[in-house]
Amino acid sequence: MSIDRRGFLATGAASLALASTARAAEPGALRFIATREGAVWQDLSPSIRLDAGQPADVRVSLNQPAQTIEAFGACFNELGHDALALLPEAAREAVLKDLFGADRAQGRSMGFTRCRLPVGANDFSRDWYSYNETAGDFAMQQFSIRRDEQALIPFIKAAKRYQPALSLWASPWSPPTWMKTNGHYAQNVSSPNQPPNGLRPDQVVREGSDGFIQSEPYYRAYALYFRRFIEEYAKRGIPIGMVMPQNEFNSNQSFPSCVWTPEGLARFIPHLHEALSPLGVALFFGTLERPDTALFERVYADPAAKAAISGIGLQWAGRGAAPFLGRAHPELKLYQTEQECGDGRNDWRYARYTWDLIRDYMEAGVSVYQYWNMALIKDRPSTWGWSQNSLVLVDAQTRTHSFTPDYYTLKHVCHFVEPGARRVKAESWSGHDNALAFVNPDGGQVLVFQNDQSHPLPLRIGMAGTTVLVTVPPNALCTVAS
Repeated sequence: MSIDRRGFLATGAASLALASTARAAEPGALRFIATREGAVWQDLSPSIRLDAGQPADVRVSLNQPAQTIEAFGACFNELGHDALALLPEAAREAVLKDLFGADRAQGRSMGFTRCRLPVGANDFSRDWYSYNETAGDFAMQQFSIRRDEQALIPFIKAAKRYQPALSLWASPWSPPTWMKTNGHYAQNVSSPNQPPNGLRPDQVVREGSDGFIQSEPYYRAYALYFRRFIEEYAKRGIPIGMVMPQNEFNSNQSFPSCVWTPEGLARFIPHLHEALSPLGVALFFGTLERPDTALFERVYADPAAKAAISGIGLQWAGRGAAPFLGRAHPELKLYQTEQECGDGRNDWRYARYTWDLIRDYMEAGVSVYQYWNMALIKDRPSTWGWSQNSLVLVDAQTRTHSFTPDYYTLKHVCHFVEPGARRVKAESWSGHDNALAFVNPDGGQVLVFQNDQSHPLPLRIGMAGTTVLVTVPPNALCTVAS
C-alpha cells in the first residue's frame, strides 16, 4: 500500500485499513448535537433510536478514504489580542481554553492546533509597520520584531499554554516599503468609506504587475528578512514551521498588500527557499485568492521554484481552483488559509455560508482549514475601515464576550474531528449529500450534515456498525459522532 504526500491511499486496500480501526457503537454511545438560530449546541443524543434492518439515508462509507486532516485553526492578529485584552482575566482564559484546549474532556471546544500569523502588519493590525523601514539596509542590521512583543507574541504564548503542540505558519501582507516599486505599504487608494491611507493616484500598482522591486539584491534582502523573522521568533520560544511568500498576491489593496506576477514569485521563491531550508522551514505557494489555476502553474513550471514548493495555500476565490489543483498535484498539500471574513454582522445567514465553505474545501482535499479573526470588538471595523466577522465578539462597554454563529458552525466539525482523521465519503442515494464524514485515528466516526429545510427531517444514519434514526431540527447543522 502506498500513500502520497497528502495522505491519499493509493490502492483499494484503503477501505480495509480504515475498517480495521473503526469502532462499532451502540446507539447510546453516539452523540447527536444540533445548532440553529435560537438553539445552539443542543445535545439531542437521548433521542437517537436504533433502526437496524432499514436502509440508511446517508452513511459513513469507508470505501473511498480521502485526505488526512492535519488541523484546524485561525490567525493571530493584533486587533484580536486587543479585543481579548478587554475581558477580565478569568473570562479571557476561558476563551483561550475554549479555542486551544487540548483535552476535550476538560473543556476543549475548538482545539485549534495550527494557526497563522502575519510577517509584519496585516489588515487587522493596529496600524502599518514592518520589521525594517531603514531604506537600503540589505544586511538587515536594523531588523527588529520589538513591535510584535506588544500583542502577537503574548497572544501566541497565551494560546500555547492550552495547546503546547500548537504549530504556526506565517505570510507577509507587505514587504518593507523601500522594497516596493511605489514606496508605500498599500497598492491602491482608499475608497470613500475608508480612512485615507495617503497613497497618491500615481502610486497605484495595478494587479497583474510586480509591486516588489525585481532585482537580485532585493530578493536576497527580502529572503534574509524572512530568515531573521523565523530566527527572532525561535529565540522567544515560538518555532514557525512554514511560510508563504505573499498574502493574496493578485490583489492591490488599500491596506498592507503587494501584488506579484507569477514570474516574479518564481524568481523570488528560490531565494526564499535557500534562506529558510537550513532552518527546516517549509515553503508553500500562496496565498492564492483567484480561481485561476494558471497563476500557480506558471510558478510551478519554473524548476527552481517547483523544487522549493511543498504545498498550496488557498483562500477566497481560490476555492474555485482548489479541486482542480488537488487533482492535478497530489504530491502537494492543500491548505485553506483564510475563511472569507463576512461583513461584521455575525448572523445566521453567513453561518450557513460558512458551512458551504467548510464542505467545499474539505471535498476539494484540504488538510488544514483556518478561520480568520478569532476575536474582535463588537461594531468596530479594522484600522482600514473593514467590518468583519469573528468567532468571539467582545463588548467594549460591558467587557463581556459572546460566541458567534460562525463559531458554532466551525465547532460542529473541529470539536469532533481529531488531527490525523481521514475524510471519507458521506454516501447517500436519496439526495442527502449536504454532509461530510470522517474517521478519527481511534476509529470513531463523525458525520456532519445540514438540514436546510424549514421543517424537521427524519434521517436514518448508517455509521459505526449500526443504523440509527434521528430527527434533525429545521434549518440546523448537526453532528453525529461515535
